[in-house]
Amino acid sequence: MQPTQIVDLFAGPGGLDVAAEKLGVATVGVEWDSAACTTRRAAGLATIEGDVRQYGPADFPDADVLAGGPPCQTFTVAGGGAGRRALDDVLAFIKRIVAREPRDQIDRDLAKMEDERTGLVLEPLRWALEAIDRSAPYKAIVLEQVPAVLPVWKAYEEVLRSEGYATDSGILRTEEYGVPQTRKRAVLIARKDVEKVALPEPTHRAYRKGVERESGDSRLKPWVTMGEAVRRPQPFLVISNYGTGGDPKARGRRGSWEPSATVTGKISRNRLVSQSGDELKRFTSSEAGRLQTFPRDYPWSGKDVGQQIGNAVPPRLAMHVLSAAFGWDPPSDEVLEKLELWKSAEADQVDQPVMAAAAQG
Repeated sequence: MQPTQIVDLFAGPGGLDVAAEKLGVATVGVEWDSAACTTRRAAGLATIEGDVRQYGPADFPDADVLAGGPPCQTFTVAGGGAGRRALDDVLAFIKRIVAREPRDQIDRDLAKMEDERTGLVLEPLRWALEAIDRSAPYKAIVLEQVPAVLPVWKAYEEVLRSEGYATDSGILRTEEYGVPQTRKRAVLIARKDVEKVALPEPTHRAYRKGVERESGDSRLKPWVTMGEAVRRPQPFLVISNYGTGGDPKARGRRGSWEPSATVTGKISRNRLVSQSGDELKRFTSSEAGRLQTFPRDYPWSGKDVGQQIGNAVPPRLAMHVLSAAFGWDPPSDEVLEKLELWKSAEADQVDQPVMAAAAQG
C-alpha cells in the first residue's frame, strides 16, 4: 500500500513522524504536551496541540493510517496490583466500546478511574471504530507501548480482526533493529483487506550481557554500541541514575562498547566516566537523541528535553514497523542513513547539554 497521511496520536516530539517523513509519508501529530509540541514545530512537523479525546477521524479526512503510543504510567506491574486492576478495567471498557455503548456513559465511568491516563489507551480503538462507522476505515494501524500493554493490544487484535483487518502483535527488542539501546516495546500492526501481516524480522543480534557482539546468528548484524552512536573519541562508562534492588551502590553500568540501557526521562542524571574513573561531560541533547536514533541535528526545544527524549519512539524501530505494516520491504541501509541528519549538521543545539536544554523555555 502507499499511504497518504498518518495521524499520530500522543505523538510526542516526533519519533514515529520522523521515521514516516524519511520514508516519504506525510504525518500530522496530536500531542497535548506543550514542550513536545515546541520541538515538533521546530522540526517542521505538522502538529495539533490538544487532547486526542477532543478529536476524531472526521477532523483528519486525509489520514488513511492511524498510529499512536498512549501514556503507559498506570500499567506498571510493580506494587499493590494497581497495574493489574487498571488492565482488567481497560479490557472491560474495550467490550463496551465495541458494543457501541454511548460515549458519554463510557466517559463518565472513565472519569471515576484512579488515574484518568489509564483510559487513554482506549483512544486508538475509539478512533479506529469511528473511522469504520464512517465507512472510511484506516488502511493500516500501528500502535506501540511498554510490554505491560501487550494484553490490551491482544484484545485490540480480536476486535480489528472481526472488522476485516489482518493483525500481529508482540514484544520487539530495539537493539535487534539497530537501535543502540536495549528497550522493549509492545507493538501492534493491522492492515485492512490483506490475508496476513507480520511484525518486522530482526536485523541485528540481541544483546546479552557478557556475550561478544560478534557471537550469535551470522545472518544478523552485531548490535550497535553507544560509542558508534554518539561518536565520542574515547571509551566511557555510563552509570545510571538509579540503584539496583534499592542499593545505591549497585547502580547499573554500561560501557560505550555496549548498547545503552533503556533511555528514560532521567537520562540527564546519568554520569559518564572514563575507564580510569575521571568524570566526563554528560550526554548532550543530541547524543541522548542519537541513542534513540533521532537525527544528530534534531532541534530539541522547550522544557523537559530529557523527558521528551525518554518518552519518544526510536525512529529507526518505527521505520521497520511502518514498513512491515505497509507491506514494504525492510528499510534499506540507504533509507536508514537518512536518520543521520534532519536538516543541517550545523544545528546550534547539537552540543547543548540535556540539562541546559531542559532549563530553557
